[in-house]
Amino acid sequence: MLLGIDVGGTHTDAVAIDIGDAPAVAASCKVPTRHHDLLSSVTEALTTILGQVDKSAVTQLNLSTTLSTNAIVQNKTEDVGVIVSAGPGIDPHNFMPCKDFHVIDGSIDHRGNEVRALSTRQLAEAVDACRGNGVRVFAAVSKFSTRNPRHENLIRRTVCNCKSVDVCEHADFVTLGHQLGGALNFPRRVATAYFNCAVWRLYNEFATAVEEALDEMGLGHVKVNILKADGGTMPLPQSRTLPVQSIFSGPAASVMGIIALTDIFHDSVILDIGGTTTDIAVFADGAPLIEREGIDIGSHPTLVSALKVHSIGIGGDSAISVVGPEVRVGPNRLGPSVCLGGERVTLTDALNYVGACKVGDVAASRKAVDAYAAARTLTGEKLAQGAVAYAAQAIQDATRALVEEINSKPVYTIHELLEGKKIVPKKVYLMGGPAEAMREELFQRFQLSTEVPANFDVANAIGAALTRTTWELELFADTQRHVLFIPTLSYRENVPSGYDLDDAKRDAVNQLTMQLDSMGVFLKAEDAQITHASSFNMVEGYDRVGRNIRVKCQVRPGVIKTFGEGR
Repeated sequence: MLLGIDVGGTHTDAVAIDIGDAPAVAASCKVPTRHHDLLSSVTEALTTILGQVDKSAVTQLNLSTTLSTNAIVQNKTEDVGVIVSAGPGIDPHNFMPCKDFHVIDGSIDHRGNEVRALSTRQLAEAVDACRGNGVRVFAAVSKFSTRNPRHENLIRRTVCNCKSVDVCEHADFVTLGHQLGGALNFPRRVATAYFNCAVWRLYNEFATAVEEALDEMGLGHVKVNILKADGGTMPLPQSRTLPVQSIFSGPAASVMGIIALTDIFHDSVILDIGGTTTDIAVFADGAPLIEREGIDIGSHPTLVSALKVHSIGIGGDSAISVVGPEVRVGPNRLGPSVCLGGERVTLTDALNYVGACKVGDVAASRKAVDAYAAARTLTGEKLAQGAVAYAAQAIQDATRALVEEINSKPVYTIHELLEGKKIVPKKVYLMGGPAEAMREELFQRFQLSTEVPANFDVANAIGAALTRTTWELELFADTQRHVLFIPTLSYRENVPSGYDLDDAKRDAVNQLTMQLDSMGVFLKAEDAQITHASSFNMVEGYDRVGRNIRVKCQVRPGVIKTFGEGR
C-alpha cells in the first residue's frame, strides 16, 4: 500500500492507495495546513489515514511539502556564504543573491583546463569574513566546474578547514555547484547553490522530524520519498543534500495526479483549484510541458528542473471584495470561508449561495454574503454571482495568456521538443476542492469539453503517491585529455583515445542504474533514456586530436500506475 501526502496552501491532503491490477483509493482525508507547524499537519493526516487502513501493509510514503517554498517567500531562510570563481566575462556581482558574496580570482576554461589558479589569499579572506558574520552554510561555485570541479573542491576544503569530505569543523553544509547538474549556465548555478543552502537547515530539521514521527507511529520501515518540481520523487536521504529540488513540488503533484486519474491524448488544460490558488498546466499531445532551462525563484533564474505550471491567487478561500461596481475574488486569502468558521466571505461561500455546492454551514454562507452585499448596496445574489463569474473569467484569462506565452516559444514536453507546435486546447480537466462547483461556469467560458475525474478533491495526494523516482546525469568526455566526468556524481575516470559516443551512452546508463541502485531504487534498463547525445571532433591544424562527447541520461517523470489500468 502506498501513501501520498500533499501539503497545500489551505489543506493537507492524504490518500492510501492499494496497488493491484489497477490502483484504488483505500482511504483519504483533508486536514488544515498549519504553515507555522507543517509537521503537525503531516502527522495529523497520517494518523487519520492509518486509522482507516492496515499500517503493516504500508510500504512507501511520498510527500509533497511547501516548507522550502514558504521559507523563501516569507524570507525565513538562513544566511549563506557564496564564494565564486568566474574568470573572464560578465561580472558575477550582477547576479549576486546575498550580502555574503565573494568573487575570487581564478578561472577554468570550457575544456576544463585551469587557466588561472585560485587566489588562496582572497579565498581565506572571504571565508574569514563569512565566519565573522556567523555564516555556517556555504555555496562554492566556479564557472565551468561541470568540466573540472578543482576550484569548487578547494573552496570547500578551505571553508571546512579539513581534508575529509565528511568532517567539517567550521561549516555545517557546503553546496558544490557542479553537483547540481551538467548545464553550463553560471548565473543559474550560483542562484541554485545559494537557495539550496538557504533552506538546508530548515528542511533537514523537518526531514528528521518526519522520520521520528514515522518511527513513533510504527512506520519506521516505510520508504519515504519527497516530490520534486519536475514531477518525480527523490528518496528522503538524498533530498537532505538537495532540498532546493523540493521547491514548487505542489503544482507538480497536481500534474501527476491528473496523469494518474485520466487518459490524456490531446492538447489540454489542467486546472487545480485549491483553497488559496489555482494552478494552471498545459499538456501538448497528452504530455505535460517543462521549464526547459529551470524555474525562477523570486527574481533569480535557477537550474531547478520543473513542470511548467502557472499559479494565480484564485481559490475556494479567496476573499471577496467590491471595488467600485466590480465584484472581485482574491488574490488574498484572509482565513477560511464563513461556512467553515471564518469571518470573511469567500468564493466557496459564493458557490454555496448560488447552489453550486454545499460545503460546511450553507446557511452561514448565505447570511454572511447577504450582509456583506447589503453593506455595499448590492443584493446577495448579485454579489455571489459576480464573484463566481469573476473567478471563472480570471482563470480563463490567465489560461489564455499562458497558452499564448507557450506558443511564442519552442514547445518542450517531458518527452521531447515539438518542432513548430502550436497548442490548441481541446479539453479542460478540473481538480481540487471547488472543481465540481466551478465546472459549469468554466465550461461556459472555455466552451470546451470539461471533465472532473473521480477523486478530484484529493488528486494532488494521488499524484504524489503514484509518482516514480526520477534522476538524471550528464556525462562529459574529452578524448584528447583522456578524461570522463559526471558532475552530479563527482565521478571522474580516464578514457582511451578511441572512446566514442556509444561507449559514453553505455557508461551513462550504467552509472545512472548504479546511482539509483545505491538509493534503493530498481531501474529497468528500458526506463533509462538517453535524452541528448553529441560528439564533436576537435581539430588542431589539419589533424583531429580527439572528440568532445556529451550524453544526458535520465528517468523521466511519470506515475508507476494509472487508474485506467485494468479497466
